[in-house]
This record gives sequence, C-alpha cells and structure tokens, in this order.
Amino acid sequence: MVEKQLVVDHLKFSYEGLFNTAELYNLIMSFFYEKGWDWKEKLNQEIITPNGKQMKIILQPWKSSSDFYKIEMKINIVMTDVKEVEVEVDGKNLRLNQGLIRMTFDGAVLSDRHGRWTLKEKPLYWFILILSQKYFFKNHFKKFETWIKSDIDDLLNKIKTFLNVYKYSLQS
Repeated sequence: MVEKQLVVDHLKFSYEGLFNTAELYNLIMSFFYEKGWDWKEKLNQEIITPNGKQMKIILQPWKSSSDFYKIEMKINIVMTDVKEVEVEVDGKNLRLNQGLIRMTFDGAVLSDRHGRWTLKEKPLYWFILILSQKYFFKNHFKKFETWIKSDIDDLLNKIKTFLNVYKYSLQS
C-alpha cells in the first residue's frame, strides 16, 4: 500500500509587480530538468477577462529516490489580472507582464511506491514493512524528507531572485 507522508504543506508565496510569464515558466522547468525530476503538467489554463488574463498552472513533479521511496511535489500557480505593459530599460522597450502571482508548494515522500507490500495480499509483509520503516529505515526517510525540503527551498529562492530582477518603473 503506497503511504504518503506530507513534508511541506501549503508553503505560500505571492508577488505583485512586473514579470515575464514565459521566462518564469522556463525557470521552473529548467530547475526540474537540472535536478533530474520528472514532471507532469496537470493543468494549464488561461482565461481572458476585462481586467486582464487569469492563468492557472498545476505542476506535479516527482523523483524516484530509490526502489522503495519516491518524492513528489505539487505546485499551484495562479496569476490574476495579468496585463502586458511596455517598460523602458537602458533606452530599449521591453514587453513584460504586470499582475499578481500566487504560488502554493506541497511536498511529500511516498513509501512502497509500487504497492508490493499491501495489507490485503500479504499481511505478514505489511507487518514487516511497518516494523522496518519505524526502526530500520528511519534514516532513509529523513534523508528524503530533507531532500524535498531543500529542493522546494532552492526553487522558491530561484523564483524570488528572478522576480526581484524586474524592479523597473512603468512608462505611462
């Protein structure tokens, strides 16, 4: 039976200002590529309203840490009132986006990722699994727990650094 232990629960980040949507998305995807994560884009929708674009992206990256453990993240990105603006930087006009970004990060460690040690089929295996996880493989779980926390922290710091680059003034 696959057991999911939530490590990071709804870590929230919000930003309001100038940003480039495509570059932000590429930053997130390149982070997962560099770290060796596989990922699935569960939802990517865009709605155009009179106030601007409303975008919602749900990403679900995962990494097979060992034969028994798997770590996974869930990232909800909601962008509201996104408008395209023109900003002058060093005599050049840049087309950027302005709006509000809200992100939520979740991280979990999954044990018995293949479901081979289930209670229904093999009760003795399940009992041995519980004992081994509780007493023998506690350090392995702690290692994967630290791993997912540090990867979420690294990603969040990269996003914060990227968004702080765009501290320009709007041209009216």
